[in-house]
Amino acid sequence: MSAAHLPAHDLAPLACGSLRVALAGGVAGLRPSGALWLEDAAMLVVADLHLEKGSAYAARGQMLPPYDTADTLRRLEAEVAALAPRTLVFLGDTFHDRRAEDRLAADDAARLAALARGRDLVWVVGNHDADGPRGLPGEVADEIAVGPFVLRHEPQPGPQGGEVSGHLHPCARVRASRGSVRRRCFVTDGARLILPAFGAYAGGLNVRDAAFAGLFVRQPIVGALGAGRVHAVGWRSLGPD
Repeated sequence: MSAAHLPAHDLAPLACGSLRVALAGGVAGLRPSGALWLEDAAMLVVADLHLEKGSAYAARGQMLPPYDTADTLRRLEAEVAALAPRTLVFLGDTFHDRRAEDRLAADDAARLAALARGRDLVWVVGNHDADGPRGLPGEVADEIAVGPFVLRHEPQPGPQGGEVSGHLHPCARVRASRGSVRRRCFVTDGARLILPAFGAYAGGLNVRDAAFAGLFVRQPIVGALGAGRVHAVGWRSLGPD
């Protein structure tokens, strides 16, 4: 489906559970996993994995189950297997801190390296991993341009047509007659797009938080992550935490 056949502000559901959105003259696929699929470029994009967050907390005495990296990689490998991308982009904060790469289990490091086989790997740097990886394959970049899109970690202030970013870990509180549910989500106004955090232990910030104010030129729509499906939700159905 081309952008010309998508309503300018609407999300079009697909049989696989994804949503397609017209974005800045292009088309983007919002995956139930929280990944972004840019079909024209055969590019898979994931943001804010925060690998080894569990081990960082354990080092400070707050014990969390040490399985976040393995679980996050398992879900990422499933996306790669399903879509066979030519390029895999990590959209910043792939590691929770600058020492996280050193804490990787050998098996997890090998799994990350294996993701580069047969495709390009691009590490867009974020505020948690500003130096990029040291011992893993791939290209390190501050941002990259892909067709009408500019992929960077942190959304820039003011109108930014075609910007695809992460950093804010958007979540939505969806109100219903019997209460509400909180879900990670994509958020877009058709001009720019912010991805949910992909990491198992990454937190979330309500899209009604002041941090999102001023980023959108019109009232945005969210794509809330459900079980095997991304749900399009209008702004009026969203509430604060």
